[in-house]
Amino acid sequence: MARVLLIEPFHGGSHGAWADGLARHSRHEVVTVSHPANAWRWRMRGGALTLAAATKLVVEEHGPPEVVVVSGMVDLARWLGLTRQFLGDPPVVLYLHENQLGYPDSPNQKGAGSDEFLISNWMSMAAADEVWCNSAFQRQSLLTALPALLGRAPDLSHARFLPAVAERCHVVPVGVDLADVPRCGVPGDPLAPLVLWNQRWDHDKNPKAVLDALIQLADAGVAFRVALVGENKRVDPREFIEARSYLGERVVAYGFLDRLDYVELLGRADVVVSAADHEFFGIAVVEAMAAGCVPVLPARQSYPELVGAWADGALYPDAGLRTRLRDVLVDIESWRARVAGLDGAIRRFDWRTVVHDYDDRLDSLVAGGTSVSRYEDSDQWPTDRSLD
Repeated sequence: MARVLLIEPFHGGSHGAWADGLARHSRHEVVTVSHPANAWRWRMRGGALTLAAATKLVVEEHGPPEVVVVSGMVDLARWLGLTRQFLGDPPVVLYLHENQLGYPDSPNQKGAGSDEFLISNWMSMAAADEVWCNSAFQRQSLLTALPALLGRAPDLSHARFLPAVAERCHVVPVGVDLADVPRCGVPGDPLAPLVLWNQRWDHDKNPKAVLDALIQLADAGVAFRVALVGENKRVDPREFIEARSYLGERVVAYGFLDRLDYVELLGRADVVVSAADHEFFGIAVVEAMAAGCVPVLPARQSYPELVGAWADGALYPDAGLRTRLRDVLVDIESWRARVAGLDGAIRRFDWRTVVHDYDDRLDSLVAGGTSVSRYEDSDQWPTDRSLD
């Protein structure tokens, strides 16, 4: 059993769930240093110093770690410089839930974005012994975007360092807590299927496209109910407020739910829908598919990777959201048959399965080797070792 130091600069939402899940499921001794999930820009700019101070106290109490895993919302190179006097020289993993090179600009963003956070991501990658991306889609999109960023340097370009950094990038998916998610939940009303929206209420998830499609289908007389749930930190989520008012009694759940109510809703939902412009993994969609929801997902981002052989029944082409959603709602049983087996296959992301890959990789790093990938460069995902 190795001593693992886990650094989570933004402990909330999916980041917090990942950190807690790894600490809970790993066979290793995992000690977490974290900051609250506030002010992500300040975490990127200034979190290295305060996290280093907190790390010093943890090292004094627990001893030096044998391996370090650092979540990506911090400048890792700065953090390493600030911890050099007491941390020792353990192998360091950078875990990327997302990266700023692949994140769409907010509609409220003024003018062209700065390269500050993009360079911070790059420098963190260069400083790490290994970089773990939560999906092959993220890894590929990141490595595709980096040459253009590095090519903007006025001199002494970093481009020559990219091949070595790319060799250290691996695919290590997020673990998802699926133990309490029902398998093929209770079938709903076949005459009014329950559509689930369960993502963050943010611009990058493109909720307006989904809500507009639902309103148009309601106007066309298509029968359905809808649950509009998920995390919302916006002061004025106008499109949700307007859709709730327009759809009226069709809306059976609204806003953020506690875990028990959310799991119960997963067991009743028939369809999960997304139009996301940004999805490096997709925890909420994984949860819904594990519960047996028929997915209506765009054929881009991480979704083709998630659904694999079920792509024809799960993915719609660009501009095809309303048509696919209508087809599913008017013949739910037929579409359920098209994705039969996906609910079981998607449980490969259960923490109880994924954690074996994390632990084996950490063992290899402690032993002085390179972690061996079980998730990349192959169409075969690992078997569900813990659930047999």
